[in-house]
Amino acid sequence: MKVLVIEDNESVCSMIEMFFSKEGIQGEFVHNGLEGYNRFKSEHWDLLIVDWMLPGMDGVTICRKIREEKSTVPIIMLTAKDSESDQVLGLEMGADDYVTKPFSPLALMARIKAVTRRYQTMVPAESEKGNIQTQHFKINKDTREVILNGASITNLTPKEFDLLYYFIQHPKQVFSREQLLEQVWGYQFYGDERTVDVHIKRLRKKLGTVTQPFFHTVWGVGYKFDESVELEEK
Repeated sequence: MKVLVIEDNESVCSMIEMFFSKEGIQGEFVHNGLEGYNRFKSEHWDLLIVDWMLPGMDGVTICRKIREEKSTVPIIMLTAKDSESDQVLGLEMGADDYVTKPFSPLALMARIKAVTRRYQTMVPAESEKGNIQTQHFKINKDTREVILNGASITNLTPKEFDLLYYFIQHPKQVFSREQLLEQVWGYQFYGDERTVDVHIKRLRKKLGTVTQPFFHTVWGVGYKFDESVELEEK
């Protein structure tokens, strides 16, 4: 795995680098946001770890610009900001996960493995089963392509794709946030169920319409995917 870490705290970088060496991860470290963004554009990366507060260009801007360029590289945000609004902002800008400082290196490694596990294993595991086609969607699991009503959707992040794929596998089935975190994120994300809410909101914005949101809230329980329900336009 080749990981780009954009972090201006050298002691944090040294700690991450030590654990990367134990896990056999190839890490590259950049201490300036603008330099890190340019480095991202010049090479292929399997994962980005980006600090929120950076000289040159802040992490939220880096994340937003990467998603605007249609890149689906997984991104983990490091942040000393622990308010809900700040964390939700990072997710809405396209981060797949975030880790609040100070953090345990073991916790970071768990997040890295969880974010990348399903992206790395989905294609070989599912390619034998063929593609999925529903009333509105066609999904190619080999290339992770999504076609919605004949139009290609190219701006889904890896985690958004995983969440969409999981829902389409289980149409009309209601899932709690805890179930989705366990099945899609691959680990218990205690205290951060709003991560699911943010990703559902982004999928509705990218895929749904006023009359056909696809992802429906089941109050007091969680969410379900249902293509057959059309709402009246208000």
